[in-house]
Amino acid sequence: MTPDRAAPPRARYAPSPSGALHLGNLRTALVAWLHCRLQGGVFIVRIDDLDTPRVRPGAEAAILADLRWLGLDWDEGPDVGGPAGPYRQSERLELYGQALEQLRRAGELFPCRCSRSMLAAISAPHGPAPIYPGSCRKSSDWQPRDGRIPSWRWRVPASRLDIVDGVLGPQQWNLPIQIGDVVLRRADGFIVDEVTMAITQVLRGADLLPSTPVQLALIRRLGGPGPRYWHVPLMRNAAGSRLAKRDGSAGLGACRAAGFSAAEVVGRLLASLALTATGQAISAADALDSISLSALDRALFAAGSGSGTPPQP
Repeated sequence: MTPDRAAPPRARYAPSPSGALHLGNLRTALVAWLHCRLQGGVFIVRIDDLDTPRVRPGAEAAILADLRWLGLDWDEGPDVGGPAGPYRQSERLELYGQALEQLRRAGELFPCRCSRSMLAAISAPHGPAPIYPGSCRKSSDWQPRDGRIPSWRWRVPASRLDIVDGVLGPQQWNLPIQIGDVVLRRADGFIVDEVTMAITQVLRGADLLPSTPVQLALIRRLGGPGPRYWHVPLMRNAAGSRLAKRDGSAGLGACRAAGFSAAEVVGRLLASLALTATGQAISAADALDSISLSALDRALFAAGSGSGTPPQP
């Protein structure tokens, strides 16, 4: 599919079926859905299931059931189909292989045998992750050695990338200096998905901001204009730690067991962004009728420690 900027926006929510969604995941899904629906957009659910060891049986069905219980619906997805399917990454491997081959034929990939420990050894102790020094840039040897297959590393373009994040405002990156050549993994297939599904807006957690420049550069390299991003603050527990599946952070199962209705959960999630009064119960459908797009943008911007007017693209 090719994005049509005059057409309604196309937004996606892409959970990993590695366990039940916690309340932070659900808040992101809710505000992504609201943001899309308030613009008359197409909302897509895609299942990012390439991390096979972490995929849990029944998790996908449970995730879709939780989203529906919360009151969300979608126009395209693994259970409803759509023109940009399939909507499970495990069923899109051929597309990812084609994209890798496109980059390889263009001479933009090279085999890299550098391990994480090798790269860590050249970085400052306790410093940030090292920028790849280009050790294997001239290599063309793709053959396995000692039973190890080399990684595919992409030569990032010598350019600067500028975006206006809907929550965090202007962001700039110098790709070769700040990012460096990057290893492409099978899990990076979602970059291809953003292009082939013509995604025009992505609302996701602020913890994913550091991965944005490479993702957007690859999206543009593969023929897409790239979506606009909203990197929203993460929900935290009473101790100030971010919610995480691996920690068993509370999900809808615990809320239902405690007797909360869907409207009460939606109300609490929206109240955490100051979009509703504390304790107010409101259904997702009623929230769509009572919250404006500008109010939602202001709330997201304020939650991201912004002040003044939310940034415009």
